[in-house]
Amino acid sequence: MATMTAAQRREQARVEYDAFLRSCPTNQLLDRISDKWVSLVVSALAPGPLRYSDLGRKIAGVSPKMLTQTLRSLERDGLLTRTVTPSVPVRVDYELTPLGHSLALLLTAVKDWAETHFDQVRDARDRYDTENPDD
Repeated sequence: MATMTAAQRREQARVEYDAFLRSCPTNQLLDRISDKWVSLVVSALAPGPLRYSDLGRKIAGVSPKMLTQTLRSLERDGLLTRTVTPSVPVRVDYELTPLGHSLALLLTAVKDWAETHFDQVRDARDRYDTENPDD
């Protein structure tokens, strides 16, 4: 049996990724990027960097704890950078990385789709609820 380098093992694993398998790392990544707060944070940062407080104001309903957790997970995944500028008070800016911008194209499109088609979805829900009152 031939010995494989770490790079060869990673490449073999990449070829074998299957997001339909719960144990696959791509399944876990899909779980992360399909989170509502992730979508909104990435979409909010798509035009350019924002401060923490600006993000909190822009994204209605996000708690400080959830915003902090979301930002940390996105930074860990390499989707955004956090820049601290020493001042009084300290200034913290968040900005998408090139990887984050590639994701922003998709998530912003999903956000835009939801905003464009919500009336149709609401009408479908109303029809369904009328036709299936026991559900």
